[in-house]
Amino acid sequence: MGTLVAFQSAMADDSEISDVALVAAVSTGDRAALATLYRRHHAVVYRFVARLAGVGSGDLDDLVQATFLAVHRAAARYEERASVTTWILAIAVRIVGKHVRTEVRRRGLHSRIAELRVEPPTAPDATAERRELLRRVERGLLDLPHELRAVFVLCVVEGVSGKDAAAALGMREGTLWRRLHEARTKLREAMERSQ
Repeated sequence: MGTLVAFQSAMADDSEISDVALVAAVSTGDRAALATLYRRHHAVVYRFVARLAGVGSGDLDDLVQATFLAVHRAAARYEERASVTTWILAIAVRIVGKHVRTEVRRRGLHSRIAELRVEPPTAPDATAERRELLRRVERGLLDLPHELRAVFVLCVVEGVSGKDAAAALGMREGTLWRRLHEARTKLREAMERSQ
């Protein structure tokens, strides 16, 4: 790495200080050096992030700021394998990638929330009927032998795939499907008897 410079005490004209020396100074906590790196490279980073992220100007400013904060944290690890500009752009790639992944998750969550069906309020008698049905199902489940109940709850209630449930229960998939069919049949019969 370049020679360490106490940048704060350097001359007012910072154009003679190399980017490598600035990164070295940033690694020691020199904020003036970071400000100089920012002045030199923020326009390039801004254009790069704009092309890469496809976001509005407010988000662009945040991503550029996040990039330079990451530059500050990573300065001690700079090894001169690439130019300082390329190194900063590589940091920007990681920052934008994280932002994009977060946005994809956020949009997915918003779309799943929007798809949720809002049930109209139910009448008291419908609520009572639903509770009674749930009690009958619970009783029917408790009447099932343990091995049938385990398969039913794992696959139907918890939504675990047949392959994963069979592996978890230590049985072949065919055995699992046979037990699931038997559990459904016995539960249906129990429900019909309790009406």
